[in-house]
Amino acid sequence: MYKPSHFDETRLPVLHALMQRHPLAALVANTPAGLEANHIPLLLDGTRGPFGTLRGHVARANTLWSVVAPGAEILAIFQGANHYVSPTWYPSKQQHGKVVPTWNYAVVHARGAIEWFHDAAWLRGLVEVTTARHEAQQPRPWQVSDAPDPYIGQMLGAIVGFEIAIRELSGKWKVSQNRDAADRAGVSAALERSPDASAREMAALIDGAGPEGAS
Repeated sequence: MYKPSHFDETRLPVLHALMQRHPLAALVANTPAGLEANHIPLLLDGTRGPFGTLRGHVARANTLWSVVAPGAEILAIFQGANHYVSPTWYPSKQQHGKVVPTWNYAVVHARGAIEWFHDAAWLRGLVEVTTARHEAQQPRPWQVSDAPDPYIGQMLGAIVGFEIAIRELSGKWKVSQNRDAADRAGVSAALERSPDASAREMAALIDGAGPEGAS
């Protein structure tokens, strides 16, 4: 990933926060047919390993688990807030006109070795933890135990679990750090006026990052 120094984000809590807020990752693997990407919600355990461990599952009908060997390197890409930036939002446009459109975004790349799991107890534990996390905001959270055991057993038989021990974590926060304070304020204000939640999330990232990416 091309990453100029002023867009480089290295703080582990910041990287983990994006991964947890935006858990749907593009899982990229090298297969006999070439590069393959699958879009899978991943669960981060930040307490395991120097950079954390990712867990998830694929459908057993997905050939990924059978063509990617245990220990193979995987790249998981987490996409955070992103938004188009218009030159009209920069006060400097009125001063000299030397401005062009761009796109702001925040992403995390996680690399590590994958391991596959077929054990029903392991899979049930994964599904229970994942469900508890994503159901937490519901008025009446659904639980795995709400469904009949035979049905859950059938569903668990249709998936294959995996873990990725992260060995490398890289973040890029392109959030207008290369603009002066007035231009950053102009972009943030324009995004704040948008009804789009992603735009407002990007505005918060801009407000939290000063020149050269300092917070």
